[in-house]
Amino acid sequence: MFSAFSSIDYQSIRAKTPAETAVKRLNGIGEVLSGLDISSIHTQDEMARALWTLDTADKCIRMILTEFRTERTRDVVREAKSLIDLIELARDEISDYRDGGRVLS
Repeated sequence: MFSAFSSIDYQSIRAKTPAETAVKRLNGIGEVLSGLDISSIHTQDEMARALWTLDTADKCIRMILTEFRTERTRDVVREAKSLIDLIELARDEISDYRDGGRVLS
């Protein structure tokens, strides 16, 4: 389960600048989120798991922005904003699934 995160940390160590480290970490979050398939949500448990994943990713992004607050570059801000926007879009899609009755009780 944690092997995906260990490779992210290894890549971060090899970064040349703090901003590059932040971008690599954000890219790692994006990779994890890319495995989230909203169309495969059929139960309340799957919906809860997807929402938990999105919430956790959002918190991680905000932690990275806090940790690298003095090294924020356009690349860091752009990547973080892009991920946060995608998380919001995914939440909206999940809400549409729930409201449309596509998620089983």
